[in-house]
Amino acid sequence: MTNQAPPTLNTPLLEIKNLKTYFFLERATVRAVDGVDLTLPHKTTMGVVGESGCGKSITAMTIMRLLQEPPGKIVEGEILLHRKAHNDVVDIARLDRKGDMMREIRGGEIAIVFQEPMTSLNPLYTIGDQIAESVEVHQKLGHAAALDRALEMLTKVQISAPKQRMKEFPHQLSGGMRQRVMIAMALSCNPSILIADEPTTALDVTVQSQILDLMNQLQADFGSSIILITHNLGVVSQMAAEVAVMYLGKIVERAKTHELYHHPLHPYTVGLLNSVPVLGRKGKNILIPIQGMVPPATEKIIGCAFAPRCPRAMKICREQTPQLLEVQSGQQVSCWLYGEKGAGIG
Repeated sequence: MTNQAPPTLNTPLLEIKNLKTYFFLERATVRAVDGVDLTLPHKTTMGVVGESGCGKSITAMTIMRLLQEPPGKIVEGEILLHRKAHNDVVDIARLDRKGDMMREIRGGEIAIVFQEPMTSLNPLYTIGDQIAESVEVHQKLGHAAALDRALEMLTKVQISAPKQRMKEFPHQLSGGMRQRVMIAMALSCNPSILIADEPTTALDVTVQSQILDLMNQLQADFGSSIILITHNLGVVSQMAAEVAVMYLGKIVERAKTHELYHHPLHPYTVGLLNSVPVLGRKGKNILIPIQGMVPPATEKIIGCAFAPRCPRAMKICREQTPQLLEVQSGQQVSCWLYGEKGAGIG
């Protein structure tokens, strides 16, 4: 625990400050997360978007302390969890990832839903037993009461024939059903934060929509905050109140969803939006890809990491790293176009 003041009504639920997670390999150091700053308010869905390899999933794994150490290691930063029920603040980055407190937080206060549920569910145990086990550990209930809770959660996630599914094994369910099971398991202990890491990528479009609608409804019912990690900007527009854009291990822009989609500031955000088809809008029929490739995370970058691909790059962009600053109400950007030495907004 930290020495900071206990949480209040206005205190954010989670604060990530200058988080750096590196992988120390034999021939190189991979800077997967390289200075992330992020704040998650209560009862909010925060979308985290960016190209594959930008550090989204590693950020989630770091919050959950699920990375194998070594080769992975948190080299700097804080992950402050403001626990209103305990009236304290815990720095997850400083906890023993195998210790009792981290086990209590993982699943009990922060839960995660992965992209492919088949790799997360145990093929040897029934669905009911797997959900009940989580409830027994975190809620301290007996097995019978835990099974009742498992059935209640399967009903809440609107899975067909929930009593039957309780007795079935993961391989007997469809992909959409397995994802509903993972959501039921994640929410069974009433966590304050749900991390959804590409939760709909492996599903067809119809099932994707059902799962997203379900997550929206369950958030309203349970009051959890959601960190939605995805590369799908359409999913973010449907789900998130705020969006954080990641590039090469850093947050380069953060804003309310409507503001970011209609008035993006960072050239990378503009590039992402220009590469997505939008029906019914003139001038949006031709997709404009972002030129160049993402630099390898093993490369030590001087200046802005996006500068080699940026059509508006200036001399300072290749010499100094811009900081994430609020340049207009509720919108933060890390770009010299909006810094003191840049051209300014507009």
